[in-house]
Amino acid sequence: MIAIVLFGKPGAGKGTQAEFLKEKYNLTHISTGDVFRYNLKNETELGKKAKVFMDNGELVPDSLTIDMLAEEVAKNMDKAGFLFDGFPRTIKQAEALEVLLNEKEIDFVGTIGLEADDEVLVARILERGKTSGRADDQDADKIRTRYVEYNEKTAPLIDYYVGKGKYMAVDGIGTIEEITNRLSTVIDAIV
Repeated sequence: MIAIVLFGKPGAGKGTQAEFLKEKYNLTHISTGDVFRYNLKNETELGKKAKVFMDNGELVPDSLTIDMLAEEVAKNMDKAGFLFDGFPRTIKQAEALEVLLNEKEIDFVGTIGLEADDEVLVARILERGKTSGRADDQDADKIRTRYVEYNEKTAPLIDYYVGKGKYMAVDGIGTIEEITNRLSTVIDAIV
């Protein structure tokens, strides 16, 4: 059983590509956002705990996020592996994910980063914003603010994974099919 982290800035195409990759490689796609929404909507014990932090305007602690992800992993052990999207976002989260994967005897094969120019991504998100209904997808300044946060908090993961020999960059510009083919070439080489 394997695990892959799909990495990239908002608008890089992680969610779109995950849909293709999960089918091709029989992976369970675990999106942190989807996991949070499920737990909150269904008022699970973990969802109730997370809601307390969120209602107070605080970030949900990493330990609680890992507990939610651990439940998702446990529910989906019948697949060939996992494709993580939106997690980890910090080095501390990356370390916690590695512990979880080791406990479950899942082989972490690497992180694949979808790379693209910020202005190309801003244009993509603004286009997506026409149908997504998300207010933060309809304002270029808000999108750029998300990139500042990404660069400060999440981008250091690139060096972390490069240092472990577990980071592969993929050009995230092109048609969906072109990008899927690039990702498949990388995945085929590491699994």
